[in-house]
Amino acid sequence: MLNTIWRVGTTYIPVKDVEESSNWYKSNLGADVMYQDEKKAIINFANQSFFLVKAPEKATANFEDSDGYTHFSLTFEVDGLAALENLHQQFNENGIKMGPVEDRGHAGRNFIFYDPSGNKFDIWSELSPDFKEKFVADARG
Repeated sequence: MLNTIWRVGTTYIPVKDVEESSNWYKSNLGADVMYQDEKKAIINFANQSFFLVKAPEKATANFEDSDGYTHFSLTFEVDGLAALENLHQQFNENGIKMGPVEDRGHAGRNFIFYDPSGNKFDIWSELSPDFKEKFVADARG
């Protein structure tokens, strides 16, 4: 198929304060800040580009599902349960608002966390098999 989509290039995240948010993503998630002005920041981490876009105070990337649960819009992946537990501990030490490590009845474990603007995200202890096969093996040599 000629028109196959190969990857997600950029995700847009609404934030209250661009400078505070870009600093937070850099210090807590290891993001590289590629560009920043008063209205947006372009950051790279987790093999993707993110635009942090200045938005109204209550705007977030969260949404309410059919059961009324405020849902996250993204799940990040780490390589294994030990990595998940270490990240959970690091986030706790850094005072990041988050939930407990959970067993949701599928492979691996998860936890949710929030950025300073109230965006809710998920972390999963399992790397997607395709990603692991294509990228992790190469990175480890």
